[in-house]
Amino acid sequence: MASTWRSRSVALPQAEMFAYWVLSFGSHLYSFYELHRFSKEHEAGLEREYQLEKGLLAGFKRDPGDFEWSFWREWAKKSLLWTLIGHGVISCLTGAFIPKLRVPALLIYSLLAACSVLGVKGVSVLLVHLGLSFAVAQLRRPALCWLCSLLLLSTLHIQPLQELQRSWYKTEEEHYLLLFSIAVCGLRFLSFTLEHCWRPLEPGRVVQLYWLLSYSFYHPLFYNGPIINFKRYIEQMRKLAEESYKKKAAFSYAALRTGRIFLWWLMAEYMIHVMYMHSIQANETYLEILPPWALGGLALALVQFFYVKYLVLFGLPSMLVTLDNLEPPKLPRCVSIMYSFTGMWRHFDEGLYRWLIRYIYVPLGGSHHGPVYKALSTGLAFGFVCLWHGGHDYLQYWALMNWVGVLVESGLRKLFASSFISSIVEPNLSPPMKRRGVALLSAFSTAMLILSNLVFLGGIHVGRIFWKRVFVQGWCTIAPPTLAFLYCFAQVGLEWIPNPP
Repeated sequence: MASTWRSRSVALPQAEMFAYWVLSFGSHLYSFYELHRFSKEHEAGLEREYQLEKGLLAGFKRDPGDFEWSFWREWAKKSLLWTLIGHGVISCLTGAFIPKLRVPALLIYSLLAACSVLGVKGVSVLLVHLGLSFAVAQLRRPALCWLCSLLLLSTLHIQPLQELQRSWYKTEEEHYLLLFSIAVCGLRFLSFTLEHCWRPLEPGRVVQLYWLLSYSFYHPLFYNGPIINFKRYIEQMRKLAEESYKKKAAFSYAALRTGRIFLWWLMAEYMIHVMYMHSIQANETYLEILPPWALGGLALALVQFFYVKYLVLFGLPSMLVTLDNLEPPKLPRCVSIMYSFTGMWRHFDEGLYRWLIRYIYVPLGGSHHGPVYKALSTGLAFGFVCLWHGGHDYLQYWALMNWVGVLVESGLRKLFASSFISSIVEPNLSPPMKRRGVALLSAFSTAMLILSNLVFLGGIHVGRIFWKRVFVQGWCTIAPPTLAFLYCFAQVGLEWIPNPP
């Protein structure tokens, strides 16, 4: 499909592209408006059933249905925002006056900050996991490292151990923060152990342990990511320890990025004040009676809120990482211009994508050993992501849908790259028509991508009802205009991201 997929970057007539932009933007606004109307019409019922909170402005209610947003919002106000600011101050002062002690100073601060939030017992659990991972890494057996990592991950589901950990804290939210920290640190521990098996980056176990502690407890990325692998972290940090602190444009960058994060936060809050999408998607009755436009607005609002939420959750840590002169993964790309499963995985959480490629996909053979190895490598990568997120039944469906979606897209690329298809397509279709064909195929891919994301965000019942209402009951009334608008989305995405994913 080489020449066909290269046709993505072919320019279309300006009037045609203008129509795609207008239809894409207009459909977003109108569907959001219809969802807003439905939210306000059923506000009393939603408030009784889901306890809508008092809004930031008088006369507005706030939908608290997204657990992750509410959880991190409360923790940011309570302590995390202040400890992150403290990290920035320590980094700036040590970088300016004692650059050679900057890394150990940040390590000490990170350990103290973790103890202040998780408590000594919580940090002790992480240190036990770290010690076991470090000990197994000395054997330099990747299979044993994976076994150790999976066993440590499984401790998140051992009920007696969970009850013991709950007894350390006054609230359930404090225990959840420990669980999140264990899960994210598990990826970092495994990154270190596998890198050590392949090629130790530092001589001497004391030095190795020092860098593992620095990497694992690095405060901006400690609780929620994004993920940086151990090799990239240590290479950049060692260079940082040897170089003088770069003050150039740091203040203007921090001010600009802080302003952007604040705007993203305002957008997220605005969405849950005017559209109660999380409470609506939790109720099957509301999903069944939503008008078609409001149903589409609900799907778009859920995935757009997820995108804006992670701009905020990854934005502040990425800003601090950049101010430390490290290179964080890129922030998520807008989901409305994502037109493939492959592109979604590559560009939404780039850190996790790189981690999966480096430690699962490539070691298992990837695409260099034929389609069977590629399917196996991809399947095991999605299986691990499912397990890491908790392994619930809806996550299994979500992982399966993504696995099939990536394989189908890969198969189509190979099909269109074949000499037989090329001999038919090349003489008969102009480059603009080939791009339109790609956008048409992408519309179907985008529909399944949105469906899989709805399963991830809302559960199996949300995906099932959307499938039934759009593609079963509405196969001749709702599905055609839906695919037409998704075709417009795909054309905008092809214009915005012309390179193949």
